[in-house]
Amino acid sequence: MKLIVIGGVAAGMSAASKLKRLDPQAQVVVYEKGSFLSYGACGLPYYVSGVNDDYKKMIIRTQEDFEKAGISTFTNHEVIKVDPQNKTIMVRDLISKSMFIDKYDKLMISTGAHPIVPNFKGKDLSGVFVLKTLEDGIKLREAASKSEMKNVVIVGGGYIGIELAEAMVELGKNVKVLEKSERILTSFDKEISEIAEKTLKNHSVELLLDEELEIIKGTETVTGIKTSKGDYDADMVILSIGVMPSTDFLKGSGIDLAKNGAVIIDREMRTSVSDIYSAGDCAEVYHMVKEENSYIPLGTTANKCGKIVGNNLSGQHQKFIGALGSAAIKIMDMEMARTGIGESEAKAMKLDYDTVFVKDYNHPPYYPNREALYIKLIYEKRTHRILGAQIAGKQGAVLRVDMFAIAIQAKMTAEDIGMADLCYAPPFSGVWDAVNIAANAVK
Repeated sequence: MKLIVIGGVAAGMSAASKLKRLDPQAQVVVYEKGSFLSYGACGLPYYVSGVNDDYKKMIIRTQEDFEKAGISTFTNHEVIKVDPQNKTIMVRDLISKSMFIDKYDKLMISTGAHPIVPNFKGKDLSGVFVLKTLEDGIKLREAASKSEMKNVVIVGGGYIGIELAEAMVELGKNVKVLEKSERILTSFDKEISEIAEKTLKNHSVELLLDEELEIIKGTETVTGIKTSKGDYDADMVILSIGVMPSTDFLKGSGIDLAKNGAVIIDREMRTSVSDIYSAGDCAEVYHMVKEENSYIPLGTTANKCGKIVGNNLSGQHQKFIGALGSAAIKIMDMEMARTGIGESEAKAMKLDYDTVFVKDYNHPPYYPNREALYIKLIYEKRTHRILGAQIAGKQGAVLRVDMFAIAIQAKMTAEDIGMADLCYAPPFSGVWDAVNIAANAVK
């Protein structure tokens, strides 16, 4: 069997590696548009800030490692067409500009996503950046290290935008975050995103909310921006508006795509076309609470689903149990995390739900350096089954959300969690952990 993998970062290399371990005789060929394989893209903001001083630390396995494992890899090669009827792909070598056809028995599509860059005037000026690939990170770090890059505007208040705001503060920049919504981090509910906003303001980040970018000003290099509400100086503009699945090359192939372009797959990662699989940020994924496919571009999900592809290519029929969109972010000295659905999603699903919002602490007052924890739970009214959880706090917030992720997966009720036998010692928790206390607030 010959497997061709299109896209060699998270899901693609997980699938390739798993299949090769299960079936050493399989021929595995990987085409990657970028210059690097198998790296942790979530670490890019911390490379930009200098917390990590070497981009090579983000590379999980090198091209040489994969070649030694018997996986043929081709970087700087872009697949521009898929022909399922003939089981062929058309590939462009981005270095030589030549094109060629390759034939597969099985195909794995893991092309990820690309940053949304609307057609703003000035978007191509020097000093305008995005951050998605390792190449993007190297360019951004080099530019941000220059002392003349003092005023930074970040367009978009999602995860990457806010992580970059922290990075730029650490580099001593004057930072503005421009967000067209009324608040940042809209995947969190308002009670939690307000804590993030307060934290950023306490670190001199200016938030321009309910405000849209209209023009990036400058002749050759960025000098400022014009928005729906005013004009601001800028030496650097970073566009973090969101991402779109990188699937344009699949149009006309017969592979079913969602409205946003994501590949539609079943729980075995199969597409609508026989012998073609997909996973990662280019594909939808099954959501455990919603019980339907959703677009959840996260590295955790990509790696799990890639592994499932590898198993199923070897003849298994493993089904993905589902994702919860569990995600975390550090903002200066504040931790925040969420799992399951938020209140807006519960409303959209027309669920009979309720919420509690609790303030507690990470450990007892008689142990030093106690910090507050803010916990919001979304639960089913009739059964008290937990549907979602969000936590913010300066210490011990993120890993507590993992308890709720497991609880949602196991369909546990608030009463189950309220009496869960959690560890206790004064440096770590009270006799009733904040997780127990929040769950016991459900009535």
